[in-house]
Amino acid sequence: MVRGYIEERTIQLAKFISLRRCTVRDAAKEFGISKSTVHKDVTEKLCHFDPDLFEEVRKILDINKAERHLRGGEATRVKYQSQKE
Repeated sequence: MVRGYIEERTIQLAKFISLRRCTVRDAAKEFGISKSTVHKDVTEKLCHFDPDLFEEVRKILDINKAERHLRGGEATRVKYQSQKE
């Protein structure tokens, strides 16, 4: 029973990330679970359930990882810009 739930949740998370091309943080917020759970599901468990979907999600996560410093820099810029005003 529990294994079926975890497999179902993992597949749903992966499809959500794949369709929306979103971050782990966005998926965690949408599903109401922790970022750690999302990350573990899609990087460790998904390859056992759906290898093709795993590869697709892996590419999206790699892109997100490569771009995260840009997102953080933009967020910091906006933060300090709003403090000036």
